[in-house]
Amino acid sequence: MPRWRKILFSLLGAAALTAGLVFGYLFLTKPDMCADGVERIDGECVGVNGEGYDFGTSEITDVARAIARENKRIEKQPYVTVAMMLPLQSDRQALRRQMRSDLQGAYLGQRQANAGEGEPPKIRLVLANPGQDYGRQEKVVDTLLRMAASSEDRLRAVTGFNLSLAATEAAVARLTENRIPVLAARISGDRIANEDRPDGMAKPRFPGLARILPTNHDAAQALANFNGERGRQNLRTVLVFDKRPDGYNESLAKAFSSIEEKGPAGPAAMSFESPSIDEAGSTGNQFTQTANNICDSRADTVYFAGRTLHLRIFALKLAEVGCKDRHYTIVSGSDAASLRQDMTEKDWARLRGDDGRAKVTVQYAAPAHPDAWTTELTDWTKQYTETHDRKPTEQDLPQYLTEPKAALDALRRQIGATRSEGIELGSTPNLEDSRTMLVHDGLITIGKALHQAQKNDPEAVPTREDVGRQWPLLQSRHRVRGTSGLICLTTGGNAYDKPAAIVELDPGRKGPGTLRFVGLGWPTGKPQPQNCVIPSSTS
Repeated sequence: MPRWRKILFSLLGAAALTAGLVFGYLFLTKPDMCADGVERIDGECVGVNGEGYDFGTSEITDVARAIARENKRIEKQPYVTVAMMLPLQSDRQALRRQMRSDLQGAYLGQRQANAGEGEPPKIRLVLANPGQDYGRQEKVVDTLLRMAASSEDRLRAVTGFNLSLAATEAAVARLTENRIPVLAARISGDRIANEDRPDGMAKPRFPGLARILPTNHDAAQALANFNGERGRQNLRTVLVFDKRPDGYNESLAKAFSSIEEKGPAGPAAMSFESPSIDEAGSTGNQFTQTANNICDSRADTVYFAGRTLHLRIFALKLAEVGCKDRHYTIVSGSDAASLRQDMTEKDWARLRGDDGRAKVTVQYAAPAHPDAWTTELTDWTKQYTETHDRKPTEQDLPQYLTEPKAALDALRRQIGATRSEGIELGSTPNLEDSRTMLVHDGLITIGKALHQAQKNDPEAVPTREDVGRQWPLLQSRHRVRGTSGLICLTTGGNAYDKPAAIVELDPGRKGPGTLRFVGLGWPTGKPQPQNCVIPSSTS
């Protein structure tokens, strides 16, 4: 064989080997994609998608598709993108149902925001899954930063955020540092919040952050004010708290500890330690000992600073210890709004005594409840009639009750409209757990900010900075009429004097227990002022 042929064959062989190596490398390093924009990492589907992908969670399939259809409907109109960031995969059925409630609220809020103002820009909604406990949030935030810089995506806000964790705080910090507005719909921990000073000059930790849920401190104060007004001033209380590092648990324990008790002193605080948010670990054994200690004391009210999974175990243990003729009230925070979904009929039976009366009831400050406005208006009207010898006119009725009721009525009409249009959401939205209401309110708050910013320059899409500047302006005449109450934001982006719906889980005498709205609690001790004008001392 001629020498030149040998050289040619050698070169061709080397080229083929190189091509094979390159192809093999690309094949081996190519990301394993669950869907467009969503990568499979250690069994989780992490990423951002607005095209109807359900992240392998069948409970959210229908509502994810409904969001995608709304995105398709408005794609030819001026729009901006809003990301809904929260974990979207779980082995626990109760958590998957909660995800569905959250996304139902997001979809209904997107629809209302896109129809309500009648002006551009419209909201294109995408789902952002940061993995369990926000463990992959860095990768998702990377994507959101690119979307914010993209002239096609025009990401202008991120909402969701349902867990007060260190990873959540890191995600919020990085987004706001990069001037992406964040609307936290379901965070109650005190750490992920900006400070409000009387002079309004505090430098925000999270520039561009707004919250529509009361902090744990405010919720605990609302509970204390409510129970004080009801005359329950002879309570003998004890604090039970989770030592595991968790922003929600820590701020709730601190808030409960700061309540000024008017009754006799109770026993010293008692701690336990859970392995994680959704693992029981040895908490059952720990709670047996804690319940026995409480039984030996004269405490009748337990402030519980812990997550829903552990709250359920504790309530059942407290009912089992057999303290004769004792009834306990467990008081907890907003996370308890999901407790009812975890309870079985057998659990309810365990909370009752042999005589059918409740051994344990659970009271908590819910972010919202669908019975709140009708119940409170009925009570207010009755008191007004008794003191004025006449029924109130429409003008007499307090707007802090009438406007949220009107918003809730509009949400119910929105639910009816989706049903009449044949749009499936996976189930009829359950408003009792407050999730649908809160997330809905978050989307209409973002919609309000977008449209207010748009008025400054009708020809241009609002910038990130434009949207973030709107948060502290959403008060007074620009207040947001939410289903969960009037949303009036301070200079720090916090909801001023947002009411807490005080609800009780009562096991009843037979069958499944009931969730009962018992009243509104106000962090300041009194309702929001007329037109929600924020006093200078708190703005």
